[in-house]
Amino acid sequence: MATDNRIHFWRRNPKVPGSLQPVYGAQHPPLDPRRHRQLKDTPKASSLNTKSKKPSTFHEFARSTNDAWDIDDEEDDGMFSLKQHSSSPVQSRSMPQTPCVKFIKAPEDTESLPRPLDRQESISTNPVQDRLDDKGSPVNGRVVKSCSDAQLSVNSARNTLQKQQSLPVRHVIPLVARISDQNSSGAPPMTVREKTRLDKFKQLLASPNTDLEELRKHSWSGIPREVRPVTWRLLSGYLPANRERRDLVLQRKREEYYAFIEQYYHSRTDENHRDTYRQIHIDIPRTNPLIPLFQQPLVQEVFERILFIWAIRHPASGYVQGINDLVTPFFVVFLSEFVEEDVENFEMASLPQDTQRNIEADSFWCMSKLLDGIQDNYTFAQPGIQIKVKALEELVSRIDEDVHVHFQKCEVEYLQFAFRWMNNLLMRELPLRCTIRLWDTYQAESEGFSHFHLYVCAAFLIKWRKEILSTLDFQNLLMLLQNLPTIHWGNEEVGLLLAEAYRLKYMFADAPSHYKR
Repeated sequence: MATDNRIHFWRRNPKVPGSLQPVYGAQHPPLDPRRHRQLKDTPKASSLNTKSKKPSTFHEFARSTNDAWDIDDEEDDGMFSLKQHSSSPVQSRSMPQTPCVKFIKAPEDTESLPRPLDRQESISTNPVQDRLDDKGSPVNGRVVKSCSDAQLSVNSARNTLQKQQSLPVRHVIPLVARISDQNSSGAPPMTVREKTRLDKFKQLLASPNTDLEELRKHSWSGIPREVRPVTWRLLSGYLPANRERRDLVLQRKREEYYAFIEQYYHSRTDENHRDTYRQIHIDIPRTNPLIPLFQQPLVQEVFERILFIWAIRHPASGYVQGINDLVTPFFVVFLSEFVEEDVENFEMASLPQDTQRNIEADSFWCMSKLLDGIQDNYTFAQPGIQIKVKALEELVSRIDEDVHVHFQKCEVEYLQFAFRWMNNLLMRELPLRCTIRLWDTYQAESEGFSHFHLYVCAAFLIKWRKEILSTLDFQNLLMLLQNLPTIHWGNEEVGLLLAEAYRLKYMFADAPSHYKR
């Protein structure tokens, strides 16, 4: 039966999920159809006979659901104060906890699979509830508004308030994954401990010859935002440890990059390179589509130059889909050196031309240093990824046999979900702010991107073991693995993930037969 379901699923969805494709996951919540006209007509929201009214924006959708999202505290406070002076003739019914599955179509030129909505995006599937309006009167084809709407009763508002108060106190993290280095644990912006760490970083960076081993040691648990740009340049090998040589090296490498542009970039329209440039040109708008920064034509031109020059200088691999994602953390970190407000809404054109050029050149060289260590991931047939996915399967079978056997029963292969984890270094699974924090540790590890990433993927998979084991069919399990709910993750969650990955590495990296059956 599982085989029949699987065959039926792939007949309707010819694109292999293991292949690289734009997804609407942690970084990419559902697009606003009013702003992204390329979306096709959205399908029906429910299999019920009644048609539900689809909110026009993602925030409206979130406000129409019964969940614990902190979308707008001020709006909620106003609602609760209003409810104290109002009443409703009908006691509100609570929303069902199990979301229904809804599919959206991606743009015509993408290869994404249909995506089930996240758990927080659930809509009403109660037929009795759907037939009642605010006053308890029958209504055809309307979904009952959730507790975040001011028309619900006092009891519903009180229940929701109690539910939210039972959760840990956290900073509000926007639905669109913000780039800003925000700690979701609720800690103050700068504690005494964080200030002490920042002073230690500044002391290390100001020394005539920076102790790189000591810098890596302190960077493992996260790098302060103020010193992250120069620290990343040092840890990636782009800058020398000797402080006096840094300015000369930066000047020389930046001039070298723009010499490459003068030499190669005009050839993007040549027959030999036309297909490469066309693919880059298609992929760039798909990079973080809901963050305004990356939709600016000036920023997209920067990415096109970086990726095309890298592809020309690395003919063994050329450009492969997914490399475009690897530019974004470097670009954002180096841009943040000149931006105090939220980076995601910053206008790149407001920076001086020289500053723009420096950010572009530094992003190119640091991305090149990263790819030098994992280039076999992008050569023909991508053997590096094949090996890493097989290693992940072996590792999971030893640390959590229940999850491994469950995948076998549901006929889910690791390549179908872990290919993207290796190809994009979990960037499609995590908000960009979490990726930046993750890369602090990767650059502090001697083989962070090539070796430690395997254990991070294993820890990431096992974190969702409860959800995995409770999903009993091939289709829903695959959808879960491709759309894990990490939209609200912050530094705290990434820190726990890295700690578990380090534990797995300590236990298994030098013990190939440990727990082996």
